[in-house]
Amino acid sequence: MVIKLNGRIDSNNAAAIEKEIMGQLGGQEGVPVVLDASALEYISSAGLRVLLRVRKACSGLRITGVCPEVYDILEMTGFTEMMDVEKAWRVVSVEGCEEIGRGANGTIYRIDQDNVVKVYNNADALDDIQHEREVAKLALILGIPTAISYDVVRVGESYGSVFELLNARSFSRILSAEPEKMDWCVKEYVDLLKKIHGTLVPAGKLPDMKETVLSWARFLQGELPGDAGDKLLALVEAVPHDDHMIHGDYHTKNVELQDDEVLLIDMDTLAVGHPVFELASMFNAYVGFSELDHEIVRKFQGFDFETSSAFWHKSLAAYLETECPTKIREVEDKARIIGYARLIRRAVRRNAMETETGRKEVAFWKAQLLGLLEKTDTLTFNLNELELEAAAENLEEVQAFVEERLERARCPAKDRMKICLAVEEIFINIAHYAYAPDKGKAVVRVEVSGDPVSVTITFVDHGIPYDPLAKTDPDILLDAEAREIGGLGIFLTKKIMDDVSYTYRDGQNILTLKKNL
Repeated sequence: MVIKLNGRIDSNNAAAIEKEIMGQLGGQEGVPVVLDASALEYISSAGLRVLLRVRKACSGLRITGVCPEVYDILEMTGFTEMMDVEKAWRVVSVEGCEEIGRGANGTIYRIDQDNVVKVYNNADALDDIQHEREVAKLALILGIPTAISYDVVRVGESYGSVFELLNARSFSRILSAEPEKMDWCVKEYVDLLKKIHGTLVPAGKLPDMKETVLSWARFLQGELPGDAGDKLLALVEAVPHDDHMIHGDYHTKNVELQDDEVLLIDMDTLAVGHPVFELASMFNAYVGFSELDHEIVRKFQGFDFETSSAFWHKSLAAYLETECPTKIREVEDKARIIGYARLIRRAVRRNAMETETGRKEVAFWKAQLLGLLEKTDTLTFNLNELELEAAAENLEEVQAFVEERLERARCPAKDRMKICLAVEEIFINIAHYAYAPDKGKAVVRVEVSGDPVSVTITFVDHGIPYDPLAKTDPDILLDAEAREIGGLGIFLTKKIMDDVSYTYRDGQNILTLKKNL
């Protein structure tokens, strides 16, 4: 039964309106009742008493179409808690409006010079809107620059959140119109990303992205051949819990420049988790979705695939604080594993296997994922570690990586030369002997500690157990005829560095060099 409420309900007419409503309810016990308040303009305490009596008579009472003014009265008096009250939302049209952002859950349009509206894909999005408003407020409190929705509106068959973004431009629009600003955009984009990832979130305030990625991995256990599905699941399970913030949909359409301030928008995907989950989402946004069809990124971001790919790789290098191609590729490959897992699951769930294009995409992504799984032992990474094959030809890359870290630590040139000499001696020793005659990987870790400043360089390999410090130092006082050729590398290293130590643990040779600056 639908009963309409019109105009005003106040002390003058409350008794009459109550009598009329109760008369309509007579003999209709058990029938769901809806009070249509779309024409109700005013209600006083007398009117509230009428609603309360009707609620007592009808436990499942709903009130719909309540204007904002009346809704405020119902909310402040607790009526929204004791019965189902649906607000009448202002109606907004986005026809002809500029699209300035698009995410997994909705699309953002500029509706006038000062305001934008995010239109949700879910037609019943009020809970989603409330969630996004709450997490956006949390992010702002924690120091992340973002816009907070100040209104909820009806857009077509769905709902939207309205934000004030005065004259703001997305980074996608800047890159599209002014490609010469690529490096500036990269710097600002990565600075904000590091701020997000450096923000610790109180426990339980945001969802854990690892749980979402685990659901992807479990889905793929039935899609991948052999043990690949099990390995993918094990890799994700091994990623440690992390309460630092991640955005979850961090791309250039969701980063806005308003005046001179960079703002983050589209906050409904906010979560906590390891940065590799964020990088996976970024890879998909710039490369993954568009690898086989470059027009996808042009339609989505507004710039071509070459620009998108360049922005991704420049941003990844800036985030990792290195130009070392091996380090960049190592982390990119970890992100690609998660990215491809998401793409495959998404495509299969959307019936991609029913079309030739879909089957081609899924086959490509599966081939890429399987190749990456074969050579990957962990999805985590350390900004200060380089993992690569222990081969003499990789020495230059190792030294370049170490020097990058030393320059950031403002290590004096004289000490840099000595440290690089020690690095060469140790790495070449590992390359020649650790795995001979086979090949294997080595990890080089560079750490800088505080007062007094010191640099610690650690070499790790899984080769033959060998303690280079156990070897007797050469007698440097002997003449040339009596001297043995070789054996000076470790001796030089011990002389150059302030401390050198070795241990064999968990099947690993671990050699640590320390230099006080």
